[in-house]
Amino acid sequence: MPTGLISDPRDRARALEVFRRHNQSPSLFRHALAVEAVMRHFAAGLGEDEDYWGAVGLLHDLDYELYPDRHCAKSGEILRDEGYDEAFIRAVISHGYGLVNEVKPELPMEKVLYAVDELTGLIAAAALMRPSRKLADLEVKSLRKKWRDKRFAAGVDRGVILRGCEMLGRELEEVMRETMAGMLKAAAEIGLDGRDGI
Repeated sequence: MPTGLISDPRDRARALEVFRRHNQSPSLFRHALAVEAVMRHFAAGLGEDEDYWGAVGLLHDLDYELYPDRHCAKSGEILRDEGYDEAFIRAVISHGYGLVNEVKPELPMEKVLYAVDELTGLIAAAALMRPSRKLADLEVKSLRKKWRDKRFAAGVDRGVILRGCEMLGRELEEVMRETMAGMLKAAAEIGLDGRDGI
């Protein structure tokens, strides 16, 4: 429902409310929180706006649960109706480049989102394979081994991750390390702190 108001993209409470209104899946929510944490981490390292980057990460899969066949396109419609501006919408939907649209990541924020979206899934899966089920116990060396095993987390598009790293001008291992560091800051919220029942 159009609000007629301009939404402040830095308002996390508002972004959470919008996300929850369109999603019920706990796993999708954990993924959104993971990407949010990573986006905030990269923003901090680059001296960018952590709240803005975090909101882009939080809302990047806004439409996926209800409209998987219209992924990114429907997000644009929803966010427009919610009062988000076109720059924010472009950043959100750019992670679909070459997959569901031709909105090429151009800004550093967009390139980071493109690179880390799939990578967070690989990292989560690898952390859950540790005896402790803790992200803190996962090392880049172990993650690289999982990366090379194409049967592990087979749904993760490694090509997208590599293209994202190339866009960023960073090596895969560096992006892995920074993505893990970002996710570690939200380990409890995303179920990677070793507690049972997550």
